[in-house]
Amino acid sequence: MEYQAWQLGLVGLAAFIIGFSKTGIPGTGILMVPMMAAVFGGRLSIGATLPLLIAADCFAVAFYRHHADWQHLKKLAPWVILGIIVGAITLFLLGRLHLKFDPLTPIIGGIVLVMLVLSLLRGKLGDRLVPTSREGVVATGALAGFTTMVSNAAGPIMQIYLVATGMAKKELMGTTAWYFFIFNLTKVPFLIAIDLDNPSEPLFTASTLWLDLAVLPILVVGALTGKALLPFIPQKAFNAIVLTLAAAGAIRLLFPA
Repeated sequence: MEYQAWQLGLVGLAAFIIGFSKTGIPGTGILMVPMMAAVFGGRLSIGATLPLLIAADCFAVAFYRHHADWQHLKKLAPWVILGIIVGAITLFLLGRLHLKFDPLTPIIGGIVLVMLVLSLLRGKLGDRLVPTSREGVVATGALAGFTTMVSNAAGPIMQIYLVATGMAKKELMGTTAWYFFIFNLTKVPFLIAIDLDNPSEPLFTASTLWLDLAVLPILVVGALTGKALLPFIPQKAFNAIVLTLAAAGAIRLLFPA
């Protein structure tokens, strides 16, 4: 497959954003979802994006590996795995329907907006309807696993949850880094199995993998830029930026082009 100049430019910009979001401001990562979908289409963009995400995860883990809150990761893990399994089944079934649009995208956007509202109102809702409650952990884990599997769009869900815990920015970055590194790798065998079962609706192609390799240097620049910028962002501004970008990304998902 030959790509046009605008497609190459969009994938390059997406690669920079992916690297930057993993090491600088995590909320920016959602901006790459519509970019990759514009180039590859909704389904193929899932597989085309995953190698770039894993590459950026490696930088994030290298930079922030000592700052993770493993207690939160352990609480979320069983529900994330459940969400990934449900997401894999959903991708498998949708591939058999040969739809011309992705019905999940606006649903995911709505879920993120609901979580954001709950997070902002957590002081008035009591102990049950907040992201960090027992019910919130179950919902966050399951939804994050599902959304990362079907659209690589779990970032806003995790960021809303982690900001609600009151984590410092480096702790949030470290926890996010390990979370996505572990669970993006977990997704690989599921996606390969779905791809092999239904090659007429591919998730990976040779051309997408070569293009990922070509834009890898741009991703590295994004990762290094994010790492250099993070120390200069005050904690309150960091939280506000993350939540604002989560909301903007959710609205973009709610009203896909």
